[in-house]
Amino acid sequence: MVEFGRYYINFIRDVFQYVGSFFKGIFEVFSSFFMDGIRELYEKFILASLQFSILDWIMFIIVSVVNMIFIVIIVMKLIGVIKKYIKFVKTEIEKDELVAEITFLNQKTMELIDEKNKILALKVSNLGINPEQEEPLNEEIIEEESEGRFVKLSMVDQEYQQKPYVVAMKDEDMINLNQLVIRFIHFAASRLKLYYSPKIIRAFFAGMAASHTMILEGISGTGKTSLPYAMGKFFQHDAYIIPVQPSWRDRAEMLGYLNEFTKRFNETDFLKAIYETTYREDINIVVLDEMNLARVEYYFAELLSILEMPDPDKWLVDIVADTKPGDPLHLVKGKLLLPQNIWFVGTANKDDSTFIITDKVYDRATPIEINTKSEYIDAPLTDGVVMHRDYLQSLFLHAQEEHAMSPLAFENLEKLDSFITKNFKVTFGNRIMKQIRAFVPVYVACGGTENEALDYMVARKIFRKFEGLNLPFLQTEIQDLSKLITRLFGKDQFEECQNFLNTIKKMY
Repeated sequence: MVEFGRYYINFIRDVFQYVGSFFKGIFEVFSSFFMDGIRELYEKFILASLQFSILDWIMFIIVSVVNMIFIVIIVMKLIGVIKKYIKFVKTEIEKDELVAEITFLNQKTMELIDEKNKILALKVSNLGINPEQEEPLNEEIIEEESEGRFVKLSMVDQEYQQKPYVVAMKDEDMINLNQLVIRFIHFAASRLKLYYSPKIIRAFFAGMAASHTMILEGISGTGKTSLPYAMGKFFQHDAYIIPVQPSWRDRAEMLGYLNEFTKRFNETDFLKAIYETTYREDINIVVLDEMNLARVEYYFAELLSILEMPDPDKWLVDIVADTKPGDPLHLVKGKLLLPQNIWFVGTANKDDSTFIITDKVYDRATPIEINTKSEYIDAPLTDGVVMHRDYLQSLFLHAQEEHAMSPLAFENLEKLDSFITKNFKVTFGNRIMKQIRAFVPVYVACGGTENEALDYMVARKIFRKFEGLNLPFLQTEIQDLSKLITRLFGKDQFEECQNFLNTIKKMY
């Protein structure tokens, strides 16, 4: 016992001595190099240089420059690799955070539904009715139970006879994006007496390419709701107009919930609308009218997160816990898969009667601002189009190949991002950059310019965040930002960004 203790103490002492020797050796190497080695190299160079001729000095300068360039290239490569690794790590972290957020929201949603059902059961029991009884209360309940839990969705199944609506495109409907913009403007003017500028329509189609959620905002009466309405008429499938109620507090208000007492699902028009899109192959637009009458991040948060999923096969919305006989055909294991041919368009007024739309919502959607009415257009009588969703998607993909952002645009955006991040603590972020990469080529294919598209997105995605800053103390930075934009993109470019900055200057 004693001998082992002595051995073990000596063993520990030897281990620490070896570890100490290791670090001591590393320190001595660095010390020798930076203190003695550099001095020795310098002294050798001084001695050798005494024998240098003019040609030797020229060779020394050339070799030194080459060596410096080589070292700089290596350092830049290392920095580039480190930056790529950091971006990759940030992306993975964002994915994990998104999955955790969805899981948390699903859990809270189920808890709220359970709580609502308990309250309903308590109210029923106070009327002297046993919510657990299995016998039907009257003939009406017997009839409802025989129809299944989903009456409205089952009616959709019957309407389509459980078969998808097949889109047969005509040759005259197979047009490019620029022709699509012109044709819509003429259609709206000649058929609906609604007038839109090409810039707004380009932004709408480019917004469809960038995100499946768009926000049309501006002052009241400028035609925000009429635009998606006209789009539905143009694509010959009416948009679903869903009025948002101020009482909406959670997803159950929008999607409905299962009533445990009646064993029926309280279906909403919104749920019926998205369910019907699963039968269709054309363009489907669901409008959340006056979406900021309630807090958008409360009732729409789950769908925002689902639509962010890179894999469309994961766009699953929880409806009920399981599937039972008689449930709608496209409800699988209690979940509904959102199709890729659906776009959500929210209209929002900016006044005292509405809530502020948070960054969480803005960052995931494409905002389009409509503050003025377009002038009268004398257009020829024009028909709408019948378009398959895959054809529209092919137009988007072709635009991204044909009109991909130029390297100069990427370089200028990085410089702009660095300046804004340093001086305003606001950054573009991976999500916004992804949307910009999708938005700009489609906008150009619709007849616009690259700078005009970049101006549109930067003004609405980045500069909008300035409203939450202490702007009176940032006037110098705002002046410098305006000069940087002029230097990077040109004097007469980025009109919307410059107008925004000029407005801030006048306010303070």
